[in-house]
Amino acid sequence: MTPEDLRALIAGGETLAVEFKSDQGPLSDADLIETAVCLANKQGGTLLIGVENDGAVTGLHTRHHAHPAALAAFVANRTVPPLTVEAEFVDLPEGKVAVLTVPAARQPVSTSDGRLLIRYQDVHNRPGCRPLYAYELTNWLAERGQADTSALVAPDATWDDLDPLEFARLRRLVTETPGDTALLRLSDEEIARALGLVRANGDLLTPTLAGLLLVGKEPALQEYVPAHEVAFQVLHGTDVAVNEFRRWPLLRVHEWLTQAIDVRNEEQELMVGGVRIGVPRYDRAGIREAINNALIHRDYTRLGAVHVQLHDDHVRVSNPGGFVEGVGPDNLLVTEPRPRNPRLADAFKRAGLVERTGRGVETIYRGQLRTGRRPPDYTLSSVASVNVLLDSGPADLDFVLLDVQSSRRLGRAPEVGELLAMWQARRAGTTNVQALAPALQRSAAFTADVLAGLAQAGVLQTGLGLYYVSPALYREAGVEQPVASPEEMVLAYVQAHGRITRREAITVTGLGEEPTRYLLRGLVERGDLALVGAGRGAHYRAPKEKNGD
Repeated sequence: MTPEDLRALIAGGETLAVEFKSDQGPLSDADLIETAVCLANKQGGTLLIGVENDGAVTGLHTRHHAHPAALAAFVANRTVPPLTVEAEFVDLPEGKVAVLTVPAARQPVSTSDGRLLIRYQDVHNRPGCRPLYAYELTNWLAERGQADTSALVAPDATWDDLDPLEFARLRRLVTETPGDTALLRLSDEEIARALGLVRANGDLLTPTLAGLLLVGKEPALQEYVPAHEVAFQVLHGTDVAVNEFRRWPLLRVHEWLTQAIDVRNEEQELMVGGVRIGVPRYDRAGIREAINNALIHRDYTRLGAVHVQLHDDHVRVSNPGGFVEGVGPDNLLVTEPRPRNPRLADAFKRAGLVERTGRGVETIYRGQLRTGRRPPDYTLSSVASVNVLLDSGPADLDFVLLDVQSSRRLGRAPEVGELLAMWQARRAGTTNVQALAPALQRSAAFTADVLAGLAQAGVLQTGLGLYYVSPALYREAGVEQPVASPEEMVLAYVQAHGRITRREAITVTGLGEEPTRYLLRGLVERGDLALVGAGRGAHYRAPKEKNGD
C-alpha cells in the first residue's frame, strides 16, 4: 500500500470493513486480536494500527516496530482456527502505520481464549464489535452458503402439519407457470421427498422449515415458524387504504399478493404499426420476482414481516435480514445467486414461481425499463433488511416506443445493459463508459462493448467518446427528439457525469468553439458552474454549495 492509498483509506473513515486503532497506549494484545476476529467474522477488512478514531495518524508504539510478519504470526497464534492476515508497515511523516488486511472467515473464528465476535453497526451507523451468539451461528453459516436454515427439521412437527390442499395448489402452479412437470406424476409424499420438504427416518417423515413454509397448515406455521408474516399495504400519502397481515403458507401468499396487485394494475395502451402494446403500471414478472425474492431470502430466524407496499408513485418490497455476505446493491446484476434458504429457493424454482436461471434481478430491471420507468432502487437496504423500490409513477411512453424500435434494429429485445445505456442516454442527454459502467456493475471494457454494439446497430450515435440516442431512432419510433437550450444540455450533462470539458460541451450542444466558450463563461459568471484547473486539464463542474462537496 502506498502512502497515498493509505491517506485515501483514512479519509474514508471507519466502516464495517475499516477499523482505526490507536497504539499510543500501546494497543493491548487482547484488543488487537479481538478486532481482527471481529472483522474476519463479518466480511473481512483492514485494520490500521497507529491511527486515532478521528483519523489522526499518531504512529506505532515501539513494541510493534518488529517486522510486519511477526504481527501477522501473532494474530495467527492467538486465533482459532488460525487467522491468516497480511501485514505491512507504511511510513508517513506523522509516524509508521501498520496495515493488517483481514480476510473474511469461511468458518467462525474466535480468540484463543474463546471469544467469538463480529463487526456490526449500531443505531447511529457507527461500526463496532459485539459477541456472535450461539443462536446466530446457523444463520451465519447460511449467509456464507455453508448451511441451509430452510433444510432444518422442526422436531415436534409431523406429516399431519402439512396441508393436502397446498400440495394441490403446488401441482396447479406447476401447470400454470410452467414448472417442473415431473412433479405432477408424484404423490404428496413423493413430492415432499423430492423437494426436501420432509426428512425421512424410516417410515417417519418430519417436515423441514421449507416444508412448513411452502405447504404447512396455518396453525403449524404459527407454532413452528413464529417469525413468518407477510403484510400487504396500500398507502395514499399518509393515509392507509389497505393494511392486511397473513401467516399463510408461501404458495397461498404468492397467489394472494399476485391477485391483490393484478386488480390494481392499470394499463396504458400504445399502438405501434397497428399492433397494440400494453404498458402496465406494475410489470407483472418483475414485481412477482421482487416479492418472491423477499419471501425466499428473508431471515426466518429474525422477527418481522415481509412488507409489500403500494404507494402512489412506487412499490416498496422489504424483508427482514440484509443481503447475504458478498452481495449488495453494487453487484446485484453480476454476482452469482446466493440464496439464504437454498432448499426453499429450489422449491420455488421447480414450482415455476421464480426465474430458474437465478437471474431474477435482471427480470426486475428489465420489467421496470421496458415499461418506461426508473431502474429498481436498493439503496434503502441495510444490514437488517433488504428494501427495493420500484417506480410506478407515470411511464415514459416515448422510451417504450424507442425500446420497440431498438428491438427491430437489433433483431432481438435489448439486454438489461443495453436498456440501461439507452435510459441513461435519453435521460441525461448523453452517456459514456465512465458514467455507464457503475450502472451496469461491469468493467469499462465490457461497457465500451455494449455502447459500441448499440452504436453499430444505429440505436445510439457517438462523438468524442459520448453516446446519445440516434436521431434516426427518434424518427423511426415517431418520438419527438427532446429540444433543450444549450445551457440546459450542459447542466444536465454535468448533473449526470459530474463534470464537462469544453470539447465535450461542443459535442453536447452542437455549437462551435467560440459560442461554447462564451456559453461556459456565462454559466460560470452566473454561478451555475465552476472552472477547475487550467489548460488541457481544465473542466467545469457544479459549485461546491450546489453539489454538496
